Amino acid sequence: MSIEFLVATAVGVMSAAGIYLVLRARTFPVVLGLAFMSYAINVFLFASGRLVINQPPIYGKEVTAYTDPLPQALVLTAIVIAFGMTALVVVLALRTYLETGTDQVDGLADTPEATPPPPEETAVLGPEPPSPVAPSREAGR
Repeated sequence: MSIEFLVATAVGVMSAAGIYLVLRARTFPVVLGLAFMSYAINVFLFASGRLVINQPPIYGKEVTAYTDPLPQALVLTAIVIAFGMTALVVVLALRTYLETGTDQVDGLADTPEATPPPPEETAVLGPEPPSPVAPSREAGR
């Protein structure tokens, strides 16, 4: 098995995972999907530069072979842009959650029938307290 096959497989798996997570209904998987897609793009850019091992990235008079510095510069720039993009998306997702009360991408809350409350919440709340309404007088007659 060659290293080219492993790199191509890694790019494909990260791209597929990123696309799958971006299409999810919750915001946190969407943020992770964008991160996976940016990682896949970075690996693709880095691998497409025909990297040479043990060669300097700068051409000089005494150097016979060198590594192309352009893919390295592109990947470094892409890492910085992806970090800023991820920070922006996290802040937008948090703002949306605080304003809508749900982390659904479309902003619609889950229906109570579709998702029961987690068991921790029901255990903490305990039994339902009695109603504060006084019994009616006609009920005793």
